[in-house]
Parts: sequence; C-alpha cells; structure tokens
Amino acid sequence: MATQCLECGDKIVGRIDKKFCSDGCRNAYNNKINKDSKNLIRNTNNRLRKNYRILEMLNPSQKTKTSRAKLIEAGFDFNYFTSIYTTKAGTIYYFVYDQGYLPLEGDYYALVRREN
Repeated sequence: MATQCLECGDKIVGRIDKKFCSDGCRNAYNNKINKDSKNLIRNTNNRLRKNYRILEMLNPSQKTKTSRAKLIEAGFDFNYFTSIYTTKAGTIYYFVYDQGYLPLEGDYYALVRREN
C-alpha cells in the first residue's frame, strides 16, 4: 500500500505503517506540531534561569538583604519561581531552585540559599 508522507507529500516506500519518507520529515513534522508548547517551556526556563542568576549575583554568601528596586532593576520577574516553602511559623519563602527570597516590610527582601 503506497501512502504519502505527512510532511512533504512524497510517496512512502517500505513498511505499510510508515507515516514519513525520512527521519528529516518526521522531525520537521513533530517540531511543527510541538512548536507552541516548546516555546512556552523554553521561555519559562529562560525566565527561571535569569531569576536564578539575579538571586545568585545579589546573594554571593548564604544570606543577605536587598530592595525590591534592586531586584527589578536587575530584571527579576516575581511571577517565576520553582517552589514555595512555608515555615511552621507561617513565613512564606519563594524559591528559584536553591535560591530563595522572603518579602520583608518596606519593599525589602531577605535572600537565602537552601542548603542541601
């Protein structure tokens, strides 16, 4: 049974259940299908990486304090973090991997690094 390649339309030779004429067409087809979700994931990961680098730069030791303005000036985006940690006392830390921040009064943040 001769069928056509889903990507380029060429005639497929070989197994009856083949959908593509080559690995290149299969890859091109799947890349097109997954493009939107891959862009979302790539953009989210880039945002997380940038936030991580900013926290790492502003917190070279294990613990420090910084202002919201400094974080924003560096390009930090508060919408992107990997986890939330709530202490027994109810204090909420936001983490980007092992770099965390705790909102304080007066637009200041405590920056911490989680130990393994």
